[in-house]
Amino acid sequence: MKKRKAFSVSYGILLLVFSAFVLLEGFVIPQKYAVVSDTNGTEVTGQEKSETGDKDTEAAEEENKNNSDSGRTHENGKRKNGKGRGRNGAASPGRSGESTPDTGSGTESSKGAGAEEETQGGSAEVTESAESYKADGVEITISTYRENGTDIYVADVVLDNAGSLKTAFADDIYGKNITEKTSVIAESKGAVLAINGDYYSARSGYVIRNGIIYSETSKNPDQEDLVIYKDGSMEVIKEGDITAAELIEKGAMNVFCFGPGLVENGSITVSEGEEVSKSKSSNPRTAIGWISDTHYVFVVSDGRTDASEGLSLYELGSFMEKLGCRTAYNLDGGGSSTMWFNGSVINNPTSGGSIRERSVSDIVYIG
Repeated sequence: MKKRKAFSVSYGILLLVFSAFVLLEGFVIPQKYAVVSDTNGTEVTGQEKSETGDKDTEAAEEENKNNSDSGRTHENGKRKNGKGRGRNGAASPGRSGESTPDTGSGTESSKGAGAEEETQGGSAEVTESAESYKADGVEITISTYRENGTDIYVADVVLDNAGSLKTAFADDIYGKNITEKTSVIAESKGAVLAINGDYYSARSGYVIRNGIIYSETSKNPDQEDLVIYKDGSMEVIKEGDITAAELIEKGAMNVFCFGPGLVENGSITVSEGEEVSKSKSSNPRTAIGWISDTHYVFVVSDGRTDASEGLSLYELGSFMEKLGCRTAYNLDGGGSSTMWFNGSVINNPTSGGSIRERSVSDIVYIG
């Protein structure tokens, strides 16, 4: 009887130790991934991370200290909708009678003109005057919308050169459990604007950054990836239709494997019932859209709070369509959804039940 009890205790301890190791290996211990090749076929290696990285689950994030400066509260007053002004005075984003922001024409880092207290056309309500930035061939206008009971932050981006649209890994390392806050990565790169990326280490699919293939393994032929080409154009592809090497040959600079695609050829491509596996129907969301040439929108919505319910994929797709996107794509959402602009986090990211940033594996930024 004593031997059986001793065996049971020993077995229990062994099982506990093994389970702890699996959890640490899966969610805590940083691991540098091997790189496939750069555009010239040369293997690229990264610097090893020597310290323990952030955990990449929201449960783990609850252990971190709350960051009281991670978000900013926005007013709920209605504003008059107007069209944003893009390069050469072209109205952007938005179409007549649809979701259009109240934007200003200020200079670098200046507030736009005040808006009248009324709403016209469309279902979106702009709740804050625009904030803009203009320098070095980069024009950015930030506007806040209110739609589907949710605050949505839109960065209208017009570039002189597609090379200003960039991506970066946490700690400049491609690997597992290597994470930093969006704001930290953005500041390290001298970014003006940044949003979280696709959290590649939690997904399976093609990973190409800055013309380098980091993963060419496809486990799902129907997986929809976003391709950003050297000329700045965007396209949603299915991995079963083309290889990573072929995408490089076509001029792909960055490929993201979260998904799904939201808008293709100017039309919404997600259904009302479509949803990312295991995610809630209403969530904080992050998306990127291509309007024309080097004209983009970065979009982040709040969610999981009393003030903002969040968006379904269909609601997000509809919103991106109304902004005039020819192509739009869903990036990592939930606790990861963060927009950083000109030194501050401007949305209200939620993690572990509180308003604070969550650490992520990668970002998309303008710099």
